[in-house]
Amino acid sequence: MRHVVFPDPGSRPGAGRRCPFPCLVAPTFGVRTAASVSIRLGKCFSLGPFHPPAASEPRVPDGLPDTFGSDSALSMFLNTLTPKFYVALTGTSSLISGLILIFEWWYFRKYGTSFIEQVSVSHLRPLLGGVDNSSPSNSNPSNSDADSSRQSVSECKVWRNPLNLFRGAEYNRYTWVTGREPLTYYDMNLSAQDHQTFFTCDSDHLRPADAIMQKAWRERNPQARISAAHEALDIEDCATAYILLAEEEATTIVEAEKLFKQALKAGEGCYRRSQQTQHHGTQHETQHRRDTNVLVYIKRRLAMCSRKLGRTREAVKMMRDLMKEFPLLSMFNIHENLLESLLELQAYADVQAVLAKYDDISLPKSATICYTAALLKARAVSDKFSPEAASRRGLSPAEMNAVEAIHRAVEFNPHVPKYLLEMKSLILPPEHILKRGDSEAIAYAFFHLQHWKRVEGALNLLHCTWEGTFRMIPYPLEKGHLFYPYPVCTETADRELLPTVFHEVSVYPKKELPFFILFTAGLCSFTAMLALLTHQFPELMGVFAKAFLSTLFAPLNFIMEKVENILPSSLWHQLTRI
Repeated sequence: MRHVVFPDPGSRPGAGRRCPFPCLVAPTFGVRTAASVSIRLGKCFSLGPFHPPAASEPRVPDGLPDTFGSDSALSMFLNTLTPKFYVALTGTSSLISGLILIFEWWYFRKYGTSFIEQVSVSHLRPLLGGVDNSSPSNSNPSNSDADSSRQSVSECKVWRNPLNLFRGAEYNRYTWVTGREPLTYYDMNLSAQDHQTFFTCDSDHLRPADAIMQKAWRERNPQARISAAHEALDIEDCATAYILLAEEEATTIVEAEKLFKQALKAGEGCYRRSQQTQHHGTQHETQHRRDTNVLVYIKRRLAMCSRKLGRTREAVKMMRDLMKEFPLLSMFNIHENLLESLLELQAYADVQAVLAKYDDISLPKSATICYTAALLKARAVSDKFSPEAASRRGLSPAEMNAVEAIHRAVEFNPHVPKYLLEMKSLILPPEHILKRGDSEAIAYAFFHLQHWKRVEGALNLLHCTWEGTFRMIPYPLEKGHLFYPYPVCTETADRELLPTVFHEVSVYPKKELPFFILFTAGLCSFTAMLALLTHQFPELMGVFAKAFLSTLFAPLNFIMEKVENILPSSLWHQLTRI
C-alpha cells in the first residue's frame, strides 16, 4: 500500500504533500471510489457510511471544517457528553457563583459598596472611555463656586465628643468586664493628636517636665505614657502629667477627681505666670494659649466628675463659671454638658434659655441642640397626645409645633430615634463623633435617653411621628428640607470611629443591594437547581441540553450556510489554509 500525494495548489507540477491519514490511502492500482472512502472514514472516525450530497444541497468547499457545514459534528460532540459532565458543569458553576456571592456580600457589609462595581468604575470605565465626574470642565464659575461651597459645608468633620468618658475609669473597666475594646485605633489616634495640639507648645523643651510630657503624648503604649507622667511628676508638679494619670491610670471617678484637683492647682499657677508674660513675644503668647487650654480642660473634666458623682448643681455652677470666664473657647462645646446637667435637674426654663442662645441659624447645630428643642416642645403636649384622637380631630397648634420640631431633629440626624426607642442596642460612645452620623446618635442617646423617658409620652410622640420626616425630604438626597443635604461620607467615617466588630453601623439612606449581589445570587440558585435536576433526571436533562445547544448554534450554522453559498469555494480554501 502506498500513500496518496495531494497536489498543492500554486506549487510546481509534481510537488505535493502526503495525506496524514493512512486509512484513506487507495490500493496500489490507484482506483479510489466513494464507497471505499466511506468505509475507511468509518474506520477512522466511527462515522456512518458516506452519502453523496444531493444536487439541490450546497456543496461544502474543500478544506472547510465540517462543523460549520452541517450539524453532524455538533451532534457527535453532544452524543459523547455523559450526564456526569452536565452535573459537574452545573455544580462547578454553582460553587463558583456561590463563592462570588459570599465575597460580594461580605465586602458590601464591610465597605458599603459592591466590589465588582467598584472595580468596574475605578479601572474598567477609564479604559472604555468613560468620563470622570471629578475631572475639571469648562463650567460656569458661579456653578463651580456653588459646588465648592456645598462641598465645604457637607464635608465630614470629626469633632471631639463633649461628653466623652474617662478612659481609665470607664472605657478600661468595660474592657476588663467584657473583653471588648470600645475604642478604635482611629479614634484613639485622633485623641492623641488633640492632646498634642492642646497640651504642648514649642517652648516645652525649656521645662524638663513638659519636655517629657511632649514625648509621652506621642507614645502609643498606655503603660509607657503612664510611666512618663510619673517621671515628669518626680521633677515638678506638672498639670498635663496629672491630666494623663487622671484620664488613663485612675480606675474610679473619685480617683480621677483627686488627680484633676491636683492638676488644677498646678495649672492655675502656670496660667497666672504665663498671663503676665503673654505680650513679651510670640513664644510667650503660644505658651499662654497652651496653659489656657490646659486650665479649661481641667475645669471641664472636674465639672463632669461632679456630674457623675451626683453633685449636679455643683457641676452646673462650674460650667456656667467656665463659660463666663472663657466665652470664646466654644471648641469644647461646654454648653452641651450644661444642657445635659440642666435636664437632669429638670430645670426646663434654664434649658430653654441656653437653647435660645445656641440654637441660632448662624451657629453649627448638633443632635443635642435639635433633639433637646424637640423634647421641650414635646413635653408640652406629650402627656395628653393620642394618635387616634389626633387622626380624628387633627393636630392642635402646639402638637404641630412639637411634630415639626421632631421632624427637624430627625432630618438633622436620622439615626437617633432608633436608639431612643430602643430599636437598636447602645454601646459606649466614642471619644470623637461625626455630626449627623451614627457616632453622634450613640453619644446623644447614651446620655439623654433617661431624660426622654422622664417626660411622660415623649417617646410615644416620637414613635408616632419620626418616620414622617422622610416623606418631606427629597429623594434622592440632592437637597435637604431644613438643613443641607445629608452628607454621603458619614458611613465611611463612622466605620472608622465605631467598633464594627460588635456594633452594626446605622446607614442612612438605607442602601439597596447592589445589582451584582442579586445577579450572583440568582446565578448560584439557578445553577444549583440545574445540578440537582441533572443528577436526578440525567436522560431528560441531557435531551434538554442537546436541544438548547442545537438551538443556540442554529443561527450560526444558518449564517455560515449563507456565506458558503455566496463566497466561491476557492476563497474558502485559501482562508482555511491561512
